[in-house]
Amino acid sequence: MRVALITHQAPGDTFWDIVRSGAEASAERNNIDLLYSSDPEASGQALLVSQAIEQNVDGIVVTLATPEAMSSAVQDALAADIPVYSINAGEDEYAEMGVLAHFGQNEYIAGQAVGEQLNEEGSDRAICVIQEQGHVGLEARCEGLADTYDGQSEVVYVNGQDMTNVASTITSSLQTNSDIDFVVALGAPFGMTAIDSVADAGSDAQVATTDVSGDVYNAIRDGDMAFASDQQPWLQGYSSIEAVRLYDSGGYILGGGQAVLTGPAVITPENLDTVAAQFEDGADSDSDEDEQAPDDEDEG
Repeated sequence: MRVALITHQAPGDTFWDIVRSGAEASAERNNIDLLYSSDPEASGQALLVSQAIEQNVDGIVVTLATPEAMSSAVQDALAADIPVYSINAGEDEYAEMGVLAHFGQNEYIAGQAVGEQLNEEGSDRAICVIQEQGHVGLEARCEGLADTYDGQSEVVYVNGQDMTNVASTITSSLQTNSDIDFVVALGAPFGMTAIDSVADAGSDAQVATTDVSGDVYNAIRDGDMAFASDQQPWLQGYSSIEAVRLYDSGGYILGGGQAVLTGPAVITPENLDTVAAQFEDGADSDSDEDEQAPDDEDEG
C-alpha cells in the first residue's frame, strides 16, 4: 500500500515531526509506503492532494485547517475512489466532506481545559496567541478558553512563519498591558518564544502552551512554563495510517463515523512524569525503539 500524509506544517514547527513519527511507525509496522508532504498555505496543500491523486495512492490523510480551501481537492480524491482521512484540524467539517474518519482533539474542549487550568493558576488576565489567522482549530481553542476562564482574555494574532514577529508582538502586548498575567501560546515553538518575550518585556506573566515537545517538557520541569495541553500528536499520526490499512483490509472504520479524540490532557509539574516516557532527557526521542507501538499483549 501507498498512503499520502499531507499536512499544513510550517518550516520549523516540530509538532508535525511528532505526527510524522507516529505515522512512520504505523507504516513500518504494516509494510506501508508513506509519502509525507506539507505546505502551510492552503492552496499549496490542495495541490499536494492533487499530486497524490495522480500518484494513485491507496489512501490520503490530510489536515483540514482551512476546510473550504481543501474541499475541492478532497472531492477529487473521493471521485478517484481514494479514501480520505483527516487529522488534527477539521473535526466539525470532515463528515460532510465525505472524509471517512477524523483523529485529533476537539479544539473547543481543549480550549476549555486551558481556561479551567488558568482558573486553577489564579489568573485574572490572559492573552491567547493565534499564529495562523483563519485556522478554525486555533480560533476554537481561544473560544473554548474564553468560555471557561473566569478572567479577561484577549486574542492576539501573530505571523507563525516569522518568529521575530511572534516575539515582538507578544512583547508589545505585555508592555502595553502590564496586568496580563498569562500568555497562552497555541503551539510548542510559540510557547518557547513566549518565554523569551516575557523576559524581554520585563513582565511577571507566566506562560502556557498547547502541545508538548521536548523543549516544553524541559520548560515545565525547570519552572519556566506553568503548564501545557497535550493532544498526543504521535497518536494522531499512528492511528490515521492504521485506519487506512483497516479500511483496505475489511472496510473497517475506526470511530464508526465519529471523531476519534486523542486529547486534551493538561500537563503540569505535578503530573509531568506521566509523559516522561515520550522523551529522553527532556528531548523528543527518535530512536527506533521509542517509535514502536506497544507490543500486542500490552495494547488495550
